[in-house]
Amino acid sequence: MTTKNVRPKFLNLFRIHLPVTGVVSFAHRVSGAVLVLSLPVVVFLFALSLHSEQGFERVSEILQCGWVRLLSLLVLWALFSHLFSGVRFLLLDLDIGMRLAAARASAWLVLALAALVLIALLMGVLL
Repeated sequence: MTTKNVRPKFLNLFRIHLPVTGVVSFAHRVSGAVLVLSLPVVVFLFALSLHSEQGFERVSEILQCGWVRLLSLLVLWALFSHLFSGVRFLLLDLDIGMRLAAARASAWLVLALAALVLIALLMGVLL
């Protein structure tokens, strides 16, 4: 008995095109990892700010640094992206939005909401 092996020999991750639902699923995992990895830093800064007035001033100085502001925006994107996609996945678990068109629309909605909240936060920071 001979069977032909039709699996790919290699996977080029730069040539694979995920559908929008796959992108949202991947972004949900990445945002969860970013949130978990940032949690010790956020807790440390919060504890330092509550320790004394000098600690609060030090945290304020740290948060004014340019690259820290970019990292904080990344963490905020992760928070809102994870929140919106988590709600989407909870609705999918309840069999709401399981049809292909609804699943695609909700995936695009998650991406748009996360981007809009991030833009709104940026506008609030810049103003």
